[in-house]
Amino acid sequence: MDNVIQIAALASHSALDVFDGAKDEGFKTIALCKKGRDRAYREFKRIVDRCIVLDDFKEISSDKIDSMLHSENVIMVPNRSLAVYVGYDNLERMKTKFFGNRRMLRWEERSGDKNYYKLLDEAKIKRPRTLRPDNIDVPVIVKLPEAKRRVERGFFIAVNQKDFDNKIDELRKNGIIDDESINSMVIEEYILGAHFNINYFNSPIYDRVELLSVDRRIQSDWDSFYRLPAEIQLKLNRLPRFIEVGHEPATIRESLLEKIFEIGYSFVETTKKLEPPGIIGPFTLQLMVTPELDLIVFDVAPRIGGGTNAHMGIGSQYSKLYFGKPMSVGRRIAYEIKEAISRNSIDLIIT
Repeated sequence: MDNVIQIAALASHSALDVFDGAKDEGFKTIALCKKGRDRAYREFKRIVDRCIVLDDFKEISSDKIDSMLHSENVIMVPNRSLAVYVGYDNLERMKTKFFGNRRMLRWEERSGDKNYYKLLDEAKIKRPRTLRPDNIDVPVIVKLPEAKRRVERGFFIAVNQKDFDNKIDELRKNGIIDDESINSMVIEEYILGAHFNINYFNSPIYDRVELLSVDRRIQSDWDSFYRLPAEIQLKLNRLPRFIEVGHEPATIRESLLEKIFEIGYSFVETTKKLEPPGIIGPFTLQLMVTPELDLIVFDVAPRIGGGTNAHMGIGSQYSKLYFGKPMSVGRRIAYEIKEAISRNSIDLIIT
């Protein structure tokens, strides 16, 4: 068996950043692709040493692929696509080594014994209030899977109970949602503020929680809808879909960094209590900054964030403050693995 560690990821979401960062730190890479979605990973040959094309992403947890990855000393970097397409139970059973705490992945959900509301409440991090569908007394954002896009989370905004009821009826009539969508929906108070995705990295090797980068979502068709004058929005008489299609880099004012670090460290300490050894490596807190400069976290990603490709190849401005050079989240993962190997401490960063 070749004892040289290789880095693998499901070829979607933020995999390009993972592969690019791995190559920058001298690792070989494996892209686990689905047939018909493999072209980008074949085109960018410099960063993908091996492209394994599967009929379905679920094959990643099969005995055949799992045994191959395990025998070839692969470290898997999990992303949201891996959790969605392969499933938490299957991932937790795999023999393949995972970068980070694989048991943290299921805490991304909003229901069940392990959910991110519980993490935020335990960490005393502010979050939006959740409401029942028959008791909406403030503007709300409704989060639910769409009928034809179960693996994606859809959104809509309602200003009051009547608006909520009307929009549920309209979306159901148009076939965008169904009964399953409604049974799975979560209703949160809509927070007015500026949104940011804060990309952190908890490093067991350096014993610190790092702020690596900040990005923002680009959503269709909301991106063009909100640019229109209110008069035109009303005349269009349609609901924007909020489908995530990209990200853009951002910065956040320096006077807020105290709070950014406070909630980051608090989140990590809470994960250590609720799911030992806690979060390892990258995680993202999506938050609103209110006019009162409060930070309200409305979503949690206990793995590499979906927006890290925004800093791929150029690195982020905050990572330079630690390392003297810009470093993307993907490269930071590879750097942590490299440092762990050199210190004979690989067990600190894998499960």
